[in-house]
Amino acid sequence: MEITIQELNTLQESSYQIIDIRDEVEVSHGAIPGAVNVSKDAIEESKEIDFDKKLVICCSRGQFSVEVAERLAEQGYDAVSLSGGYVSWLLAQMEDDKETDICKDVEKSIRKKFRKHIWCKFTKAIREYELVKEGDCIAVCISGGKDSMLMAKLFQELKRHDKIPFEVKFLVMDPGYSPANRKMIEENAKKLQVPITIYESNIFESVFHVEKSPCYLCARMRRGHLYHYAQEMGCNKIALGHHYDDVIETILMGMLYGAQMQTMMPKLHSTNFEGMELIRPMYLIREEHVKAWRDYNQLHFLQCACKFTETCTSCENEETKSKRLEIKQLISRLKEKNPFVEGNIFKSVENVNLDTVVAYKKDGVKHHFLDTYDE
Repeated sequence: MEITIQELNTLQESSYQIIDIRDEVEVSHGAIPGAVNVSKDAIEESKEIDFDKKLVICCSRGQFSVEVAERLAEQGYDAVSLSGGYVSWLLAQMEDDKETDICKDVEKSIRKKFRKHIWCKFTKAIREYELVKEGDCIAVCISGGKDSMLMAKLFQELKRHDKIPFEVKFLVMDPGYSPANRKMIEENAKKLQVPITIYESNIFESVFHVEKSPCYLCARMRRGHLYHYAQEMGCNKIALGHHYDDVIETILMGMLYGAQMQTMMPKLHSTNFEGMELIRPMYLIREEHVKAWRDYNQLHFLQCACKFTETCTSCENEETKSKRLEIKQLISRLKEKNPFVEGNIFKSVENVNLDTVVAYKKDGVKHHFLDTYDE
């Protein structure tokens, strides 16, 4: 009921169709060329699927695709699960790319083709929010995804210009990646000539059995480890790869799900690690342009390197899984009627008028408009 990448490559492409059952967010980070993206519950009704062909069901790591393939086979269709899922395809792709030196082309694309939408937005954020200063030593934190790997290349480019004397180091914190995921991170770093330093921890194991918000706890623990390892490397700042879309989605998520008005700041002082700062130099870069850069250079990354993604219940919990996707879809619908809606959301937290706010917090203290209303 399963088929390997090697076996798939022996078949004629016209004889099979790959059905990708991952959600929109996962697929947006990368997919097998030509695959049809359909949810596992909508396959039988899909008009995009040719049921006369062999149906190769693909998920992230080959966990959920087996059940779907068995269901279709019971209905009489020629259906198999792609062994290892999208990850296995990525690893095979990396083996094929080993002999190809694409780093120079990747760097050229940043300077030329994506100069306006990526490079100039990166340098604008550096200037506007004063993210890099003379004498800084910055730990560029690499998770292995498209955003952090692009950020690494942007910092290399910035360092080459050297208008600001600063140091940069490339940090990968391994919280317990599976061997396949870690190999992908290492291979991509090697291919893009990013000299990474890897530190290991056991964070994934620590949060695996936590029932309430394990992903949130994992993220908080990873942040603390990144600060710690960055300090050990002699750095005073850590750089994370959050982009413009992350910012506007966070604003809306806070309002609609958290009943609060807040944003993802371009930089923050650490409260637990004295002298350390967090910076987000991709703050002004749109996700669509990150994807365009990735696809133009035929690069492949994972969305999430967590080895529990397809077995951890929190990752399949609709409440935690779908909120950001719902916000993405809401913004997309609003944009159809108002093309300026994304920019307006972004600017809304820059144009806060405290005279028209019922209450706000400053340094943890709540202030109410009635406090000074009669003055």
